Amino acid sequence: MHPMLKPALRRAWRDRATVQFGITPAQAVVVSPVDPATGHFLELLDGTQGLPILYERARALDLPPGQVDELVTRLTAAGVVDDPTAGGPAADALRDRTDALERLRPDLASLSLVHPEPGDAAARLAARGAVRVQVRGAGRVGAGVAALLSGAGVGRVDVLDGGLAQPGDVAPGGLPVGAVGERRATAAGQLVRRAAGGPPRRAREAEQTPLSLIVVVPRDPLDVYAPNAADAEEWIGGGIPHLYAGVVETTGLVGPLVLPGGTGCAGCLSLGRAERDPAWPRLLAQWRSGRRHTAVPACDLALAAAVAGLAAAHALAFLDGDLPASTGTRWEASLPQLDWRSAPITPHRDCFCGAVGNTRGEQAAGAARAQDTMAR
Repeated sequence: MHPMLKPALRRAWRDRATVQFGITPAQAVVVSPVDPATGHFLELLDGTQGLPILYERARALDLPPGQVDELVTRLTAAGVVDDPTAGGPAADALRDRTDALERLRPDLASLSLVHPEPGDAAARLAARGAVRVQVRGAGRVGAGVAALLSGAGVGRVDVLDGGLAQPGDVAPGGLPVGAVGERRATAAGQLVRRAAGGPPRRAREAEQTPLSLIVVVPRDPLDVYAPNAADAEEWIGGGIPHLYAGVVETTGLVGPLVLPGGTGCAGCLSLGRAERDPAWPRLLAQWRSGRRHTAVPACDLALAAAVAGLAAAHALAFLDGDLPASTGTRWEASLPQLDWRSAPITPHRDCFCGAVGNTRGEQAAGAARAQDTMAR
């Protein structure tokens, strides 16, 4: 082991015997008692030295090996120690890609706080490189999501969309002005490659990578607010998790993240809404007929960027092995207050997805409701 105090955690002395690692309540850890010799020893934990060398240097501070082991164990348990040599073969391969690692160091630092075990952050960041995600939609939100996922180290990001890029599709972090008039899918593919900051994976290797997640970001706002359950049947049948996101009128939406057979899906959303509002199917049929279709849907640029960022963060959390608050839940925020609120999608007894009674789905929805209550 090469112990290293996590660079992402600033440390400061609360008093002469107490050290605080981290600034925010989400990460702050207080370690006490810390005597002057131990304080000097902390400066040696920079990841460049293994324990045998650290034992030798600690002797000059009158710290025996047993005390060094106890300190490292305490700090590791507190989540403030990493090991830049740990994480397994995939992490080692990532470290050999110096340019890619330097670009992703802020992401690595963040992961080291979310996943505190030594080497765990490097392992998870390396695992992103083996993941394949499909983004359906290359408008203001979808292109931004695709670029963020690719830039965060996801190995393969496929973007599906039709038609030609329009001036209204252009957005900072999304399609550039030069993409106007190009096929949206082609322009989005170029954006993804630029965001990756390196050469694309070999075609054969990419084709063999299973699809880990679909991010559904329709340009039609109606398909954002009332996603078509028929489109999801194939994904649910294939067991492919999918996350919805987009902007409708002045409201940004992120979620639900659907775990097939585990959480409420688009079909559950539609059935539940029809039960609560008997007029909903009639309204939806009229809107889908296209007779009142708006030529240029409303999509505030800053709101689109916020939705893209939040959707990408939820997608990355899921890909890294966690269940984000969008699991079985839709999060909404409307201009101008932008107060994010949650709406759990309850599995419906008549839906084809079979999520009713699934404990995992119920737990995920319950966790989302609890988080929303705490936020309020």
